[in-house]
Amino acid sequence: MQIAVCDDEKEIRDMFAEKIGKLYPKADLSLYQSGEELLLSAGEPDILLLDIQMPGKNGMETAKELRKRNKTAIIIFVTALDDFVFQAFDVGAFHYLVKPFEDGKFAEVLLNAVEQSEDRKKQERAGRKREQPSLMITTGGEHVSVNLEDIVYAEVFDRKVILHTMDADIEYYGKMKELEEKAGDEFFRTHRSFLVNFGFIRKYDATTVYLKKGQALMAKQNYGEFVKQYLRYNQRKGRR
Repeated sequence: MQIAVCDDEKEIRDMFAEKIGKLYPKADLSLYQSGEELLLSAGEPDILLLDIQMPGKNGMETAKELRKRNKTAIIIFVTALDDFVFQAFDVGAFHYLVKPFEDGKFAEVLLNAVEQSEDRKKQERAGRKREQPSLMITTGGEHVSVNLEDIVYAEVFDRKVILHTMDADIEYYGKMKELEEKAGDEFFRTHRSFLVNFGFIRKYDATTVYLKKGQALMAKQNYGEFVKQYLRYNQRKGRR
């Protein structure tokens, strides 16, 4: 968790640093004395405590500039005046703390900000997991996108690569080596002519891999490594 404080008064920065340190001792804390210093830094805070009344760029101007590169930072304005409360909505502020405030109120606002930041990160991670890696191929004069996880196995035949999915067999001119590199550790090259998806394997022996659709040859020299990789795959997936 990266938390930043931007305030032109050192005693205020130190006060926030102390409070944050007690509440979240493991947070990565950055302190800035001006909006210009914050904007020139390479930091991308998850949560920003931002004073409004500062020399040079004020807090509102700083927030507008920051939003151009950081759309997700949770901004908490801290000020002695409530005149800017409506402007705070224009930059998507999370909260508007008016000085002086009680320790309990500060802790409540920061806790809610941390929870929202963590929820947002979980949603982003889930979204990335849903993004399925795909392969763009040309077949029959058309450009087709094939999700890698839909491929049961691939084979080489007559200078073509054939992708066997549960729904179709797709042929294209290509190299198995390039497909193998793209597919990653979810697949294994059992034979120079076959690349299999671990997720569709039903059973196997030293000569053949039996899949949910079709089967692939196993090269004798590849069998030992195949078994090790398949066991690791099952461990990653929580299988036995």
